[in-house]
Amino acid sequence: MTTEHISRAQPRQTVQVTFKDGSTLEGPLGTPIEAFLQAASADDPRIDPLMIMGGVLDGRLRELAYPVKRDARLDPVVLSNSDGGRIYRRSLVMLMSTAIIELWPGTKVSVRYAIPEGGYYCKLLNRPPLTPDEIDALDAHMRLIVAQDDLITKRVVPLDEAGALFKARSEDDKIRLLEQRTRNELTLYGLRGHEDYHYGYMLPSTRYLKYFRLISVNGGFILQYPRKENPRELGPITAYSKLGQVFHQADTWLERMGVEDIGRLNRIVREDRVHELILVAEALHEQQIASIAGDICDRHNDGGAQLVLIAGPSSSGKTTFSKRLAIQLLAHGLRPFTLEMDNYFVSREQTPRDANGDYNFEDLRAIDLPLFNQQLLQLMNGESVVLPRFNFVNGQRSEGRAVRLERNQIIIAEGIHGLNPNLVPDIPVKRVYRVYVSALTQLNTDAHNRISTTDVRLLRRIVRDAQHRGYNATDTIKRWPSVRTGEKLNIFAYQENADALFNSALVYELAALRPLAEPLLLQVEPATPPHIEANRLLGFLRWVQPLSIEQQAMIPDTSLLREFIGASSLHDYHPGEMNHGRG
Repeated sequence: MTTEHISRAQPRQTVQVTFKDGSTLEGPLGTPIEAFLQAASADDPRIDPLMIMGGVLDGRLRELAYPVKRDARLDPVVLSNSDGGRIYRRSLVMLMSTAIIELWPGTKVSVRYAIPEGGYYCKLLNRPPLTPDEIDALDAHMRLIVAQDDLITKRVVPLDEAGALFKARSEDDKIRLLEQRTRNELTLYGLRGHEDYHYGYMLPSTRYLKYFRLISVNGGFILQYPRKENPRELGPITAYSKLGQVFHQADTWLERMGVEDIGRLNRIVREDRVHELILVAEALHEQQIASIAGDICDRHNDGGAQLVLIAGPSSSGKTTFSKRLAIQLLAHGLRPFTLEMDNYFVSREQTPRDANGDYNFEDLRAIDLPLFNQQLLQLMNGESVVLPRFNFVNGQRSEGRAVRLERNQIIIAEGIHGLNPNLVPDIPVKRVYRVYVSALTQLNTDAHNRISTTDVRLLRRIVRDAQHRGYNATDTIKRWPSVRTGEKLNIFAYQENADALFNSALVYELAALRPLAEPLLLQVEPATPPHIEANRLLGFLRWVQPLSIEQQAMIPDTSLLREFIGASSLHDYHPGEMNHGRG
């Protein structure tokens, strides 16, 4: 190798960033990501610069204020992206809480839970609910702050300093949370002189926060934010009376158990008082299941419910719920007959395809609805039926066993379309009982930082996939977006059709999931898209005190959580298998 083309050079005072299309921009050393992305968007009229929420720099998620110190590849993170949506929502909460403090000094607000159309239900903690006029005043003040383009600052402070700040403001939830902190520093974000801890990255200024709406509801208000599917519009908010009852019930339970945030849970785990908490949480689950079974039994005895349809998003615990419901029905004198909906798939060549040309087994048309409805009616009328059996290898159906139900039997079917009325259009409404199963609530980190129930379901799935399906965390994370798309299309749109909602969340489950999920997430390859997600999940998991091996053993073998962490005594239980209809 020759050296004739090698010469000495002065160190460059600039950095270059390269985009996915191969274009490169150069700027002074330390230029923030925001400047490069704004410059890139100026050359593309299709990109709204205020839709850019952050960037992925050499495979790592960074906020817009992050300074570029070496040549790197840069990809924009926009509002329609999951990470972009989180940055927007986090910053919007800070805008809202800052505006409340400025209008009503000393007022504390808590972000309680998310609603399906995109919004947080918020509640004031130390004063009466806002009146409609006060809601209007809060909206106007938030928009004023947005128009003034106020900076959102960031600084890293010693843990003692952060603790003193929260103590001076009597923010006990954050003081409890800091007890779990292993690093001796904490990142604080500031807006108009008010500093707070917010888990995750923020926007650099308020000018990005154009899209929001405040809606007064009983006892609180909704802070509506844009959905990633249509980030420039805020759709109407539907009154979810059944979901609202579940959320209210969950709040009551948490208050009853004295566990209203992650910090309280951590103390219970550290002080080895978790056994009682586990028993109470499991008892509350059993109460719910028994109540649903009692309602089904009452309707059945009144000449109604003969078919129970169970649906819910991925990793909600539908399988264990179905088995525990079947046991409760047996206790009421009803014998469950489980009908496997997968056996009613149409032949492979008739299966609809998605936009990519792949078979779409989640499409309602993938089920032979006429045959399904016909055989349901026959079974309900006491007729003998030859059930189909679907062969997933060759994609064809064949004849299965012949069955006939007795008077005290009730059909249970679990499937993604269970809440969709188009699944059973031929079955009289009064003969159908629908149950929606989902982890609907979760402990929040503190008053301003909530933990998404979707993230908890993802953690459940990561653990289960590793235990039972041979998938690593990378595989599960890659599949998750398509899973979520199917849920939004086929489940969430119909959840209010349910006769009963079962909240499968368990107050202690993050402490149980952490020691199992953490090593799996640490195995995800750095500088890859799945690593961004894994790193985010690890970040909030580390705020949770994990259960010890001895404490894990306290979880009952019939617990819904055992479906994911293993050692479930219901794994091989098949309801009604000893008397599964007569031949």
